[in-house]
Amino acid sequence: MKHILKLTFVVVVTLLLASCGSNRWMERSPRVGGLSGKAYTEKVIELSPNWECVTGKVALALDMGAKGTTKVNATLRMKRGKVIQFSVAPLLGIEVVRMEISPQGILVLDRLNKRYVQASFEQVNNWARTDLSFHVLQSLFFNELFLPDRTQLTADDASLFRISVEGDNALLEAKSSKVLTYSFRTSADSGLLQESRIGVKGTGYTLNWKYDDFQRLDARPFPQHMGLTIEGVKPEVALDMKLSRLSVDNGWESHTNIPSRYKKIEVEAVSYTHLRAHET
Repeated sequence: MKHILKLTFVVVVTLLLASCGSNRWMERSPRVGGLSGKAYTEKVIELSPNWECVTGKVALALDMGAKGTTKVNATLRMKRGKVIQFSVAPLLGIEVVRMEISPQGILVLDRLNKRYVQASFEQVNNWARTDLSFHVLQSLFFNELFLPDRTQLTADDASLFRISVEGDNALLEAKSSKVLTYSFRTSADSGLLQESRIGVKGTGYTLNWKYDDFQRLDARPFPQHMGLTIEGVKPEVALDMKLSRLSVDNGWESHTNIPSRYKKIEVEAVSYTHLRAHET
């Protein structure tokens, strides 16, 4: 009987200590909008758009500091897991440039000069010394949280983010990859994703992608304005994107065929030309 009482005592004390420890953890864990950190992160993930496609018009303004700003209007088409397309057609609706991002890589068609650039993500990452993927870029355009090893997040992934409170915002941090760091700023009140940041470890290079002007698209909030900056480069590069006439239409071709008469320009040649331009 004494052994049974001792064993019962040990079990009860262990449970009480575990309960106290759990309570202390809950006290230290930040609460956001009346929710626990994990529940709040689940809310942010569930607010992500679940559409397969998004199309619309986009006004692009590329600012390169002293080199000036280039503005162009384009059509944006996105099909989840397949493609992100920019089509520039200023002359009577005739396309002059198309940029296509897919899981296979990046393709740019210059229809005026009948030439193209095509590169895999491996080539781009080797050239830019980074670690991007199609799914990361897709998540940036779709205004959603992401992890580098996931194609799309579910509520079960909420525990993989660290959360902290910064005034009216909640900051979510994901586990870093070998090369990059990932953090996300959200509105503590609404749970909407307002900013995604990708940093390159050991450098001052950061891709900063901001979202605002949220409006309803197919019963869900979606930003009509996106702005990205690349910090740590000279001059600092900024791209402003104002979206309009958005829809979730999927009646369009997601694959681009390269005409046989087009000349291929190697990525190395493009990068060399770009560097020479900066030197002058």
